Amino acid sequence: MNDHSLLQSLNEAQQKVVSAPQMHLLVLAGAGSGKTRVLVHRIAWLVNVENISPHNILAVTFTNKAAGEMRHRLECLLDIPMKMMWVGTFHGLAHRLLRQHWEAAGLIQTFQILDSDDQHRIIKRILTSLNLDEAQWAAKKVQWFINQQKDEGIRPHQIANTQDPYTKTLIRIYQAYEDICVRNGVIDFAELILRSYDLFIKNPEILQHYQERFRHILVDEFQDTNTIQYAWLKLLGGGKSCLMIVGDDDQSIYKFRGASVSNILKLKQDYKNLKDITLVDNYRSNQEILDLAYNFIQTNNPNRLETQLEINKRLKGHNTDKSHIQVIEGKDLSEELNLVLTKAIELKDQFPDATWNDFAILTRANSGAAEIIPLLEAKLIPYSFVANRGLYRKPLIADLINYLRLLDNYHESSALY
Repeated sequence: MNDHSLLQSLNEAQQKVVSAPQMHLLVLAGAGSGKTRVLVHRIAWLVNVENISPHNILAVTFTNKAAGEMRHRLECLLDIPMKMMWVGTFHGLAHRLLRQHWEAAGLIQTFQILDSDDQHRIIKRILTSLNLDEAQWAAKKVQWFINQQKDEGIRPHQIANTQDPYTKTLIRIYQAYEDICVRNGVIDFAELILRSYDLFIKNPEILQHYQERFRHILVDEFQDTNTIQYAWLKLLGGGKSCLMIVGDDDQSIYKFRGASVSNILKLKQDYKNLKDITLVDNYRSNQEILDLAYNFIQTNNPNRLETQLEINKRLKGHNTDKSHIQVIEGKDLSEELNLVLTKAIELKDQFPDATWNDFAILTRANSGAAEIIPLLEAKLIPYSFVANRGLYRKPLIADLINYLRLLDNYHESSALY
């Protein structure tokens, strides 16, 4: 595919990103502005026009679904096997590094990865062994504390010295948890990135190898990065690689998971020659929706990058759909759900050809969906409840996986619980 065909399907701002010289780029891409499309086309441009080997490119995103979509699009554009290129999530790429350098990382070759439920069970066992009342020391809160420390790149011995008995006990639990993981040859998801970061720090020759290999590092959804992920990227880049960062502070919603939108500003400080380009053409929603969202965010977040960087991020809608939106406010969740359901019934009565298959009610959490089910049943409205429960968490599947883990690593006693 030549340079003309790579650019012809893109708008002017997207073309500017894709065809930019080999340099550090910050792409502030609003919702629905084609950021993944731009990132994929940039990679194709580097390979086909700049003659960069796929072997020298690293592309990072946040979900397995997004990584799969990125690989699929690249295969279509480049017509090469994706094994040549490192494309994946932060955790997936860190896992790949640790599998290749397990010994240098201080792991056993057959190390296993704990999921959230496994981690929770181990912490409950620790609380019992330390005679701690779970009414006071909730396992979920302890689990959150441990993961938060790892997201910040902090080991138990690195936590600031404190005389607070509560914090001292949390540190004690954290250390006991680390000891169990080492004995059982297991690591958790947060440990994947922290351990691969430590791998680089403790093994300069391994770090140098990857710094020289990855000449271009491209990151999607950068607003969702946490402290250790940013440190991992900065270390891997080593000041030699060209970074392309795609993100949008207005879409940063994972602060509760450790995400720090300030990493975008930190990037501006750490890379003085960083060129920023803004994508504002939205192809997903009509202008009414975009204006409402923009005004809502601007009113409630005075510290947006738009103000700090003196740029214009107001999205321009290219979707000509004339449907309108209506904001309904209730004093609590129960009233909100009743208002939503009342509105759905009004709409169905308004359109005689409509069936309940034409309606969907989205809630932020499963708890909201659970509360609306009795209302639907009381009004004899048929429904299908789609719960967010993964296949691997079903008891039968979870038990089978634990048996397989024991067969692979008989030291892993956590698989018995």
